This record gives sequence, C-alpha cells and structure tokens, in this order.
Amino acid sequence: MTQINPNILREYDIRGIVGDNFTEEVVETLGRAFGTRIKRAGGKSVCVGYDGRLSSPGLAAAAVRGMMACGLTVYEVGRGPTPMLYYSTYALEADAGLMITGSHNPPDYNGIKMMLSGLSFFGADIQDLGKIAAEGDFETGQGSSEQRPMLNDYVERITSDFKAGRELKIAWDAGNGVAGEAMTMMCDKLPGEHHLMYADIDGNFPNHHPDPTVEKNLADLKEMVIAKGCDLGIAFDGDGDRIGVVDSQGRVLWGDQLMVIWAKEILSRKPGSTIIADVKASQVLFDEVARMGGEPQMWKTGHSLIKSKMKELESPFAGEMSGHIFFKDGFYGFDDALYAAIRLLSILTQTDEKLDDMLDAMPKMVNTPEIRFDCPEERKFDVADEVKERLNGASDVQVIDVDGVRVVSDDGWWLLRASNTQPVLVARCEAKDEAGLAKLKAELVKQLETSGIDAPDF
Repeated sequence: MTQINPNILREYDIRGIVGDNFTEEVVETLGRAFGTRIKRAGGKSVCVGYDGRLSSPGLAAAAVRGMMACGLTVYEVGRGPTPMLYYSTYALEADAGLMITGSHNPPDYNGIKMMLSGLSFFGADIQDLGKIAAEGDFETGQGSSEQRPMLNDYVERITSDFKAGRELKIAWDAGNGVAGEAMTMMCDKLPGEHHLMYADIDGNFPNHHPDPTVEKNLADLKEMVIAKGCDLGIAFDGDGDRIGVVDSQGRVLWGDQLMVIWAKEILSRKPGSTIIADVKASQVLFDEVARMGGEPQMWKTGHSLIKSKMKELESPFAGEMSGHIFFKDGFYGFDDALYAAIRLLSILTQTDEKLDDMLDAMPKMVNTPEIRFDCPEERKFDVADEVKERLNGASDVQVIDVDGVRVVSDDGWWLLRASNTQPVLVARCEAKDEAGLAKLKAELVKQLETSGIDAPDF
C-alpha cells in the first residue's frame, strides 16, 4: 500500500511537496480513494484538469489511472485555471471534478482541489480519503477516459457575459500562472486596449510569486498601469481563482473593497439579497451592503466554507478579502477570478465613473493588512478560544465568534483566528483613525501575551 502522509490532507485541499510526500503513486492512490467516494455517492463520471506546474501533467495522469480503476468515466479537460475545471463539471454534466494545482504555493509544491455533486469536497471528506487509502477500501471496475479539452468553451462562456460600452485600457498580469493562456484568449475577444504581462505559463514563476494578495507581487502591474496610462490593472493567482486589482493611480483595491462595487450592481437588480463575506472583511463592506439594501452575512474564511454557505442561504454573491470571488448571480457560484474580471469590466464600461472615483467614494478606514504569525498547531485554536472566554460578557466590546474572535468596540475591530491550513494565527485590525488603530493593536497584543503568545510586529 502507498502511504499517505496525513500532513498533506488539509482543510480545503490536498497539498504537498513533489517527489517527497506528494508523488505520482500518492496521487494515484488518492485518485482511487476519491473515485471510491464518487462511486459510493452514485456517481459515474469525473472531470480532471491540471495547472501549469512542471509536475502537473504526470500527476493528472496518475489521478486518472486511480479513478479509472474504480470504474469511472474520466473526462480529461486539459490544462487551464481551476475555475475551468469547475465549469467543466457543469458543461459536461459530470458527477465530480478533480484539479491538480499548487495554486500560489512555491514551485516545488503541488496539490489537489475537488468537488462532488456540485459541492466543495473539504474538511472531514478529505480526511476520509486518507482513511479509505489506509484501509485499501477501494471500489473497483473497468473505467475509461476521454480527451475533452475545455479551455475554448470556458473562455467563450465567461466572455459571453461581458457588457460592451465605454472602451477601457487595461493591464493584465498572470504571474506566469495557468490563467495566462485563458487571459490571452479572453483579451482577444474583448474590446479596448490590453497590455499583457507574464502570460506565458511557466511553473518556475520566474518574474514574481503568483499571489496578488501580497502587494509586492503587484509592483510590475502598477508600473505598467502608470506607464501605459491604463484605467486599471488586473492580476491573477497561480490557478486563476483569486483576483487582484489596482486603479489608474496604482492603488490596490482589496477583495472586500471590490465586493462593494460588485454588490452595488447586483443589489440594484436584486434588492434584499444576502451578500456573504469572510470575517477578515472590512466593516465598510458590511455597512455598505446594508446601506444599499442588502443583507450582509459574515462567515468563516475559506473558499469551500463560503461556497457551502452560499448554497444554504441562496446568496447570489459572496467573497473573501483574499480575492476569492463567487458569483451565483448569472453564473455557477464557484470562485473564478477571470469571470470576476469580466463582471468588473462590465460595470466600468457602463459608466463614466472611473474605478479611482469608486474607491475614493468608499468610507475611509485605517487598517492593518492580514498579519500571519507562527503558533504551535496544538495551541492555535485554543488561543482564540481563551481570548473569547476572557472577553465574553465585557460591557465595552462585542465578540463575534463566527471564526475565531472578531472584537468590536467604539474604536473599530480586531480579529484573531487560527489558520485552517498552517500552524499560524491570523490577525487584523481596523479603525476610523490612527489613534483608534493604536488602541486596537495594544488590546490585541495584551490578549496574545496573556495567552503566552509572542505578539507579531505590526
């Protein structure tokens, strides 16, 4: 039996180091385990796609072998962004999907994202794959595979929702990730002027790390926007499910700020809709959704958790500060950065208002970025619980415990939560002014020190 290192079985996906704990043998075994779950759910077919990492084609072939051994029909949809794989499951009416992708991790990493029966496959489901593999409890059968490349269909689908109007000048940065080819094809179909950067897919990521939520990775995009006089710049992460945006001055619009713009358009057509955002999002977003006639809903961080909550609440739109954006309104409800770009451009083409003006119109807050710092795996969840216990019942604060603790006071709010994927704690503070921010930071530091944790440098 091929041994599966339990450390690669994460909350939202599977992730490991190629040639170490994540080999073709491991992936074939995991393919058999996932194929077993598909069969036991009554499924007969699965789509398999892969990203632009050097190891991905071989790993995808291993997953196909594993699932065929369960008796499944496997549609090999080819290389493309993770949202292309999600789309393929709908377009080909498959029962499940498996994507080989390392997302925005370093080049020596790779991983697997999955969906089953239209739902995210995460948490206990991923742990169950390890159990099936350890026990060798596999379904068997005579499966088959079909080559069904889906990149052209996917690009056709997402661009079909574009609304033409005022022509725009746009800079694009794929960071040498797998979104590059789809981005190029998409821009060929769109009017306006397009300046493409790092569109060639290269699993070594020679120019910068493909993570648009880290501002230093947007430096080249900002330069291009300024140099070419663009209206905006758009960047994608390594597998195309997270978006980054800068305005014509090179100012970053974070995921929660972008959500205000998309939510306004949706609420103009669907007043009263529930709009979901994660606990890291600015209070500005929740307040603006309420002001615009929507129902703001704060929920746990994690793309799988957000997708599940959307389904439960029948929400047309959701997102995370990290740039995972989900449209059920007119689309399928999964996180797709290229489709999110189409929806943003469609708003901008229909108005003379610039993206800069939309950013300037938002209430101003001062805040920290997301701060991540080490905390032992066995302590990380306890620390957040200890803080919650100490502050529950305090008269001067409100404690929101949707995911960790979000502590609201007259000065603003601060957040402390445990990462689901790493031995780290995550913190963020937001206030109306610098004096308020300083007080929030001090309170957070005090709580960490009370729990015996070294506070990070703010």
